[in-house]
Amino acid sequence: MAPRNPFTPSFGVSPPLLVGRAGLIEEFGEGLDDGPGAPGRATLFTGPRGMGKTVMLNATEHEARRRGWLVISESATKGLLDRMVTEHLPGLLRQVDPRTTGRRATAASVGGLGSVGWEHTDAHPVASGLRNQINRLTDLLTANETGLLITVDELHRGRLDDLTEICSVIQHSFREERQVAFAGAGLPAAVRDLLNEDPLTFLIRADRHVLGAVSLRDVADALRLPIETSGRTITNGALARAASSTAGYPFLIQLVGYHLWRQHPSAVSISRSDADAGMAAAARRIGSLVYEPALKDTSAVDRSFLVAMALDDGPSRMADIAERLGTDGNYAGQYRIRLLQHELIHSPWRGFVDFSLPYLREYLRDHAASLVSAALPLTPTPAGVEAP
Repeated sequence: MAPRNPFTPSFGVSPPLLVGRAGLIEEFGEGLDDGPGAPGRATLFTGPRGMGKTVMLNATEHEARRRGWLVISESATKGLLDRMVTEHLPGLLRQVDPRTTGRRATAASVGGLGSVGWEHTDAHPVASGLRNQINRLTDLLTANETGLLITVDELHRGRLDDLTEICSVIQHSFREERQVAFAGAGLPAAVRDLLNEDPLTFLIRADRHVLGAVSLRDVADALRLPIETSGRTITNGALARAASSTAGYPFLIQLVGYHLWRQHPSAVSISRSDADAGMAAAARRIGSLVYEPALKDTSAVDRSFLVAMALDDGPSRMADIAERLGTDGNYAGQYRIRLLQHELIHSPWRGFVDFSLPYLREYLRDHAASLVSAALPLTPTPAGVEAP
């Protein structure tokens, strides 16, 4: 039987080896150890899709649990606050409170024998408010020298009311020096929108970490060690090719690893040809997994701008993009700003832009007709040659 594939190219699933983020996780753990007032007890992770934001939340939860802390793990979806006060907190209180249930007399038995019926009542009714539930829970946890970590993924303005209430209560907990910590994650533009809201000043003071690419040395470890731990080997040439193809993009590490493993899963060694085939398969899959969702958040003009960029083999001049779009530089510049905020592009030097995500250029070339309404030339412009 072939060994099991160790790679996990699914969003939110922790990889077999988390590389390049050890310092951030250690910093968060130190915040838990240092007690109330430590800056790491409120942390935000941002970055483009596939940079490992949810994986970082998983890691913070692991750090908390191994210290004996309780964890509430949530996403900023409809009903967030309701789930907190009717499910998570009552459930945790039942675990740790010795006075979870009580009894009260209901009726005396007939015949005057004096027997009494009893009705058991819940000490933590679902109508309890968020603040008093957290206060009661942290009072109990402090006695055991542990605390409560709350994580919220996919932060955005759509859940502003719920997030305002939750952050307000956590801020009060911080002021009262309770054993509470918070970690959140979201796309850069969504987090920026939230930080502009007055009720969420608590988040402005949180430690913010923008997750970027992982070094190729760390990528090589993230590919090689799971392979070897699972009983196979990979040639140096295959490892170098596969690592380079990821551009340090965390989700792509798992996707490339998954596909290079499955080329010949019964073979002891993964060859360079396996790596090439795995890289090609990963490049095809990343479009539907990452780029389609990312481009849904952009406008038709945004996508036209990106397709105009994709005509170049490297960084694009803003003047060329404006010409291809048939507009002036100021108009094109407004969409440049929008796409920079979405972190789909970056500016390597003045007057130029380039893609932030690997293989996005190739995806746009393949799907240009379906992404924009106006026809644009699909042939890449050679370096040093003006676009028609």
